[in-house]
Amino acid sequence: MKLSQGLVRRSLDGHGWLGLLVAALMFVVCLSGTIAVFYPELERWEQPGVAESTAWDPATLEAGFNRFLADPERLTPHMSLYLPTADFPRTRMANEEAAWLVGADGFPGERERHPYTHLLTNVHLYLTLPQSWGMILVSALGALLFALVVSGFLAHPRLVRDAFLFRWGRGDRLEQVDLHNRLSVWGAPFYLVIAVTGAWFGLVLPLVGTATALTGESRPAIVASVFGEEPQAAGGPRAELARAFAALEALHPAAEPISVTVHEADQPDRFFELSARHPERMIWSENYRFDMQGNYLGRVGFSDGGFGRQVAYSMYRLHFGHFDGLASKLLYAALGLALTVVSASGVNIWLARRSRRDALDLLWPGLVWGFPFALVACALLSTAGLPVGTPALWGTTGLALAAAVAAGDVRRARHWLRGALAAACIALVSLHALRHGASSLAGAALGGNGALLLTALLLALGGLRERRSASTTASLVLES
Repeated sequence: MKLSQGLVRRSLDGHGWLGLLVAALMFVVCLSGTIAVFYPELERWEQPGVAESTAWDPATLEAGFNRFLADPERLTPHMSLYLPTADFPRTRMANEEAAWLVGADGFPGERERHPYTHLLTNVHLYLTLPQSWGMILVSALGALLFALVVSGFLAHPRLVRDAFLFRWGRGDRLEQVDLHNRLSVWGAPFYLVIAVTGAWFGLVLPLVGTATALTGESRPAIVASVFGEEPQAAGGPRAELARAFAALEALHPAAEPISVTVHEADQPDRFFELSARHPERMIWSENYRFDMQGNYLGRVGFSDGGFGRQVAYSMYRLHFGHFDGLASKLLYAALGLALTVVSASGVNIWLARRSRRDALDLLWPGLVWGFPFALVACALLSTAGLPVGTPALWGTTGLALAAAVAAGDVRRARHWLRGALAAACIALVSLHALRHGASSLAGAALGGNGALLLTALLLALGGLRERRSASTTASLVLES
């Protein structure tokens, strides 16, 4: 690209300041999002030992769900039945406050418990802030990420030509520059998708307000134009699920039912929606509506309605990579980790270019290695059966930042915190195995514990490489 030197210089300045402004929050959101891609597997890891199967019987579940609906102590406006799927082979029933695992008899039994997964998704979606404000902030980060990708390209006109340039062994700063630029080029399409979809989630409410002001339509009318209007139904005491499943089979034989939700469950005119995935479609589901007697009332139109409606219901799977099983999740995790590294290396470059050194040089590695340590420490607390939440997460992160400052040296701070993170991973696997026994070596639990051990190994190897590099540098200095 042939660009004027003035444009390149202004874009570089804007890119640097914009990156510095959002780097810390971006790092937290990117890292937590990379892990949250596997939130179904994390929930299974937190509660292993549950019998898993993708098979289910309509009549059995109908009897159990109607018993669930008839329980006045559990009744809330929305009552749901979640059918087993390939990535979450457990049947569950839930109200607006909790969920219960369903046994072979079709009745709700053990309460579902996944406090750590809830904390992790809370960090990624809301940065542990109140939901409305947190989602807007995180979505604003998505918009800023879009600006960073664009300004980054404009600030580096040789970015594409140097796509495979790596200068290993030429100093930390050059290594960080090449790592930052190469990952930025290779992952740019993915980063733009994440930026746009991430921005969309939190900007929906402001957009609805804007549409209301511009069109004069009421807020419910605007929402209904995208998510469909609720039908008029006569209600009834029981949900005839088996009849609805048979009707869906006749309407769309290839559709995969994933959930049932009774709307206005505490009102006389309640009805239920049967959500089903359509193969080869990015939409989360098409929602088929039935009255309580199982009579088909129509569908919302996420699969064949207006373009905006189809796009709106495709955002979730596109953002989290839940569209091609484990393969797409692994791809998203790899690209998400790359984006996390880009976020960290951008600040590393800026710090290396500064003419002065101060506490900021220590606080940044304290966050980069301290926040992952805090995530693992919270998982340790949760596995031990102790309360885990926002104070534990940010309190542990604060202690890591203090330890980095106390180290007084960037390399020493990295060494301390990276070692603590590796030790915490090993301790977490050991505690999980101690508490859950053989269940920690099966299914999603095996995958999670294997990932933790691999992380500890990579951290140890990285530490060895850094020490060898430091020894080599020291030897060259002495020889000179």
